Amino acid sequence: MALPLILVSNDDGITAPGIRMLVKVAKKIGDVVIVAPDGPQSGMGHAITIGNTLRLDRSIAFDDMDVEAYECSGTPADCVKLAKFHVLKDRKPDLVVSGINHGSNSSISVLYSGTMSAAIEAAIEGLPAIGFSLCDYGHEADFSHTEEFVELIIRQALEHGIPENTALNVNFPKKSEEPIKGVKVCRQAHARWQEEFDERLDPRNRHYFWMTGSFVNYDKGEDTDEWALVNNYVSVVPCQFDMTAYHAMATLNEWDL
Repeated sequence: MALPLILVSNDDGITAPGIRMLVKVAKKIGDVVIVAPDGPQSGMGHAITIGNTLRLDRSIAFDDMDVEAYECSGTPADCVKLAKFHVLKDRKPDLVVSGINHGSNSSISVLYSGTMSAAIEAAIEGLPAIGFSLCDYGHEADFSHTEEFVELIIRQALEHGIPENTALNVNFPKKSEEPIKGVKVCRQAHARWQEEFDERLDPRNRHYFWMTGSFVNYDKGEDTDEWALVNNYVSVVPCQFDMTAYHAMATLNEWDL
């Protein structure tokens, strides 16, 4: 029986530690092909390259793992598009996985995330997809505690399938002395980044801005991804790309249009 074909991408770049963990797990389960950015693409959201050339080259980053790998000059969404229509034009992936991202993509961050945009792009193309992220921005972030849960979720997705037009947003709490309590299916928390712009001067005395700020959670529910992560659970949020606010349509239909 043929092994499932698993496409792996990310937004931190093909040499990032998180993607190596993801490939390690995926190789236990199926045949793996990697198409990932040639450098960091964090915060790119669902950007695609339309005004510049796209380059795609075989990568040596995973030669030690005997995996077919390509690095792309474009965004995470570009990587998935090129994978589907060029690299795998004669093969259809059974699953697309993205990550493991170096930092949280819970709540509102899903809109800015290149990691999740790779997964959402796969869902747009009719492919089941999962984005994985670790809530640790530290340079020496430890991904080891994610391994068993990544394997569990991938195997369950392949066995049961993912609903059509849906990508799963999976976030892991930062590693601590307390073991992860389990996995919770959640909704996206109502929260946002409160940005601040620090105005500075460069060496030529020109003004520039550095974006800073803090994350503010307005949601007190115990069924959200933020609650799950704070309480040391893995959060799984099913995401869709139909952004229609259906509840607002009745109000707009009352306008004199």
